[in-house]
Amino acid sequence: MKVKFLATSAIIAALYIAITFLFSVISFGQVQFRIAEIFNHLIVFNPRYIVGVVLGVFISNAFLSTVGPIDLIFGVGHTIITLGILIVICKVVSNIWIRLILNTFLFTFTMFIIAIQLNLVLELPFWETWLIVAVGEFVVLALGAPIMYLLNKRLDFKNLI
Repeated sequence: MKVKFLATSAIIAALYIAITFLFSVISFGQVQFRIAEIFNHLIVFNPRYIVGVVLGVFISNAFLSTVGPIDLIFGVGHTIITLGILIVICKVVSNIWIRLILNTFLFTFTMFIIAIQLNLVLELPFWETWLIVAVGEFVVLALGAPIMYLLNKRLDFKNLI
């Protein structure tokens, strides 16, 4: 692996962890707006960002999660599954805006995985929990899409890693 790839992945992971820590009060539980999820949009520009994002989710969930180690299975699994689907979609969809929109809806829909986790661990009602965590994810990613689009214009995410 190249040093640039490792360094960029480490920086993405560190940013994800720092933002999750900074906003930890709203990053976990039934009502969550995990601001660091904006980094999920990086995969729209280059699938190699998956390493940094998944590492950031893993470390954040390992040290900050309010539901314990099960979040390493469900939370990290949710991220890997959803980003894996996105990578396949990106092979056939070239328009960046459509990718950002699809990513937003894909993550919103797959929040049922987190709802299952919260139902199992905290005995929260599944349907209500899915709706609540999905809304939080949608808000973060919908607001994050134009931010990432504009940052890409300046930073060129495709070639940054």
